[in-house]
Amino acid sequence: MADDFKHIIRVANTDLDGSKPIYHALTKIKGVSVMFANMLCKLAGIDIQKKAGTLLDAEVNKLNEIIKDPAAHGAPSWMLNRRKDYETGLDKHLVQADLQFSKESDIRRLKKIKSYRGVRHQAGLPLRGQRTKSNFRKNKGRGSLGVQRKKK
Repeated sequence: MADDFKHIIRVANTDLDGSKPIYHALTKIKGVSVMFANMLCKLAGIDIQKKAGTLLDAEVNKLNEIIKDPAAHGAPSWMLNRRKDYETGLDKHLVQADLQFSKESDIRRLKKIKSYRGVRHQAGLPLRGQRTKSNFRKNKGRGSLGVQRKKK
């Protein structure tokens, strides 16, 4: 290994394993898929098979900039995970805590307006038309429903 090899690199407030290829290491960031990681490498001009620990500081900074605002660096809108945001109407890509917060606020909004999906969220039932006769029993909050023996 070279002298400048780093075993852990920090990208988007996440520690990444330096021994893995950069496209694979980037998928450890919540909100970054394999396709999105591949696109990040292409936009930053980094070889996807390059080990994450051999990246220069300038390349890490470039990756951080692209993750913060991928649309400004030429990422297509269909690749972003938050298209037409409810509050702003803009196309965004959210990672880490922002992704979790927006998901929770969307569910809170659905519950508040009492939409079908919000009511199903409140009841702990599936939202998208799945059958519930045999599946989803663990989410209903009841104990076991077996036959009880007569007490002597």
